[in-house]
Amino acid sequence: MSKEENSETKTGKDKEKAETKNEIPKEVVSETKHKAVVGGKTLNYTATAGTIILKEEVEEDDGEIAKPKASIFFIAYTLDDVSEVSQRPLTFSFNGGPGSSSVWLHLGVLGPRRVLLDEEGFAQSPPYRLVNNDHSILDVTDLVFIDPVSTGYSRAVPGEKPQQFHDFKIDIESVGEFIRLYTTRYKRWSSPKFLIGESYGTTRAAGLSGFLQDRHGMFLNGIMLVSSILNFQDARFDIGNDLPNILFLPSYTATAWYHKKLPKELQEDLQSTLEEVEAFAMGEYTLALMKGDKLPETEREKIVGKLIRYTGLSREYIEQTNLRIEIYRFTKELLRDQGLSAGRLDSRFTGSDRDAAGEKPEYDPSYINIQGPYTACLNDYVRSELEFESDLPYEILTGRVLPWNYDKYQNQYVNVAETLRASMTKNPHLKVFVANGYYDLATPYFATRYTFNHLGLNESLQGNISMSYYKAGHMMYIHQPSLVQLKSDLAQFIHTAIP
Repeated sequence: MSKEENSETKTGKDKEKAETKNEIPKEVVSETKHKAVVGGKTLNYTATAGTIILKEEVEEDDGEIAKPKASIFFIAYTLDDVSEVSQRPLTFSFNGGPGSSSVWLHLGVLGPRRVLLDEEGFAQSPPYRLVNNDHSILDVTDLVFIDPVSTGYSRAVPGEKPQQFHDFKIDIESVGEFIRLYTTRYKRWSSPKFLIGESYGTTRAAGLSGFLQDRHGMFLNGIMLVSSILNFQDARFDIGNDLPNILFLPSYTATAWYHKKLPKELQEDLQSTLEEVEAFAMGEYTLALMKGDKLPETEREKIVGKLIRYTGLSREYIEQTNLRIEIYRFTKELLRDQGLSAGRLDSRFTGSDRDAAGEKPEYDPSYINIQGPYTACLNDYVRSELEFESDLPYEILTGRVLPWNYDKYQNQYVNVAETLRASMTKNPHLKVFVANGYYDLATPYFATRYTFNHLGLNESLQGNISMSYYKAGHMMYIHQPSLVQLKSDLAQFIHTAIP
């Protein structure tokens, strides 16, 4: 063989490899039949694990073509033996991050299987396992769990940059397009439709309420927000922004209460203690912070005394913070005398750091508690029970989506509360349920309440919003009593949101 022929052969092989490498993935679906016991009743259901290819209409020389952009992985559960499938409620679920797969709501509360933890939500020793979820909401609604691009098994197709999907606006549009496609292909346009999101997933859900209405004419019956954040100003400890100092305070108190750091009279009843702190936060404390450097010394001394009383922190520390207690500093300082730091997602959990004198914790012990069990159980479950095979790593919670693009909110705080208000105004039948954990230091309940109190919603629609509170953290459902309560609250909400 001549040198030229050999070169041509190699070029041909390289080209074939390149074409294989850039081949657009095909849609793959695995359907399996299962049984679950929910509320004492046996449910027969179909689980569908698969992918849907998102496409974009683009102009070419020979006309308009549909160009593949991303492959979205989903897991759906639909109840069998239903006479009118199109009339059965359908709920689309996702978590947040940004960068989180849908695993937490899926295997924590909503789906027919859940990760086994102890009564309080603490992980047992590995290996971990799934059990029947007696508190699933599959008895009241079909479920579709969506992994946004770069999470779970969802990926941008070869030739497309993943970074384009790591964007506030594009994320909403891509998840919205998946919802439209699923609803169309599975003939569910006549079904009552719901969204449920957790954490940044609540930001996405509020954004979707407007996008689905305005772009696709898809009007929802209800939105369920678990550990909500709609206005980022409420949670950003920036210089000059005093809102978080005020709105996090009751959650600091709840955390101190749990760890028995408060005066005896405040340890007697959490509810009454929180009511007292909420009144202080919205009154004296707010007024004091508004005065800034002009706060009189006598007033300052009074505020310091109450912050000591409500946080369990020392006088010296509070004075050094200038009355403004940042979240990570609090989690590190509260239990410093014990060599421990408190969790952010769930402040009931504690961890220890190499540097006990550090300003912030090394890690979040409440996340570490669930990371291993949920990761192992999901990876095993997808292959062994749902019979879906992929050699891709299932991205549970990835930093690969960072930095997340917020160009739509350039030089301002992200705030989708206005989108939600507009959606509820245009669709007065849209109802909203909000679940809050007292020990959640990522999206504190008082900040959420503040956001909804400033929604600007017409008085006639105020009754469309309902809230519940749980003695747990961000993922309140890992706590068994809260799981029971949350299931009841979600089921009741869905029933009331359907005519």
